[in-house]
Amino acid sequence: MTIFGIMESIENIQTALFDLIMTVSTYSQKGRLMNLYIADLHFGHNDIIAFDRRPFKDTRDMDSTIIARWNEKVRDDDDVWIIGDICYQNAQSEESYLRRLKGRKHLIIGNHDDKIISDPDLLKYFVDEPKQIRVISDTLEGKRHMICLCHYPMAEWEGKFRGYFHIFGHIHALHNDAYYYMRDKDHALNAGAMINDYTPVSFEELIENNRKYKAQ
Repeated sequence: MTIFGIMESIENIQTALFDLIMTVSTYSQKGRLMNLYIADLHFGHNDIIAFDRRPFKDTRDMDSTIIARWNEKVRDDDDVWIIGDICYQNAQSEESYLRRLKGRKHLIIGNHDDKIISDPDLLKYFVDEPKQIRVISDTLEGKRHMICLCHYPMAEWEGKFRGYFHIFGHIHALHNDAYYYMRDKDHALNAGAMINDYTPVSFEELIENNRKYKAQ
């Protein structure tokens, strides 16, 4: 077996193990729990309201609304994948937000998450170590799909030519060069909060919301 064959075998074993862990963790007496996705929350960031044309009068309104919508949707054992940029220029502490958000939180590191990833007291709010890129699996209509998570939209992501999806953030709802490039990629999905009604969404909901977003 070549070195590339060995590496692929190791990757397949890692994927199978992760699938097993996620399968065990996504069931409870309440029924099947969820993977949910959201990016670019920007808690506490006043200027983002105008930048994104967010429907909030100020940061207090924005923060309280997003937290309320989050906790209405997310159950305690749901896995919430935050695809970067939790807070920015916030007057309140990062902990004041994190401790109020339900679910098993995972962080894919964005360009505004430096404070969180460097503070052990904040890292305790996540169930595992934040990473720049991560490959997970999720189910759509009974079929298991592999997904590459990264805050930044990538032209080519791990598994792209094997049918992997790519969930990203960073570009918000801008119609810039990255938007027009990623728009033509059926398996590329923007998890930006402003595209997903400021609420963590399921894989299926993310696909539908991106269908509408890409049609703009």
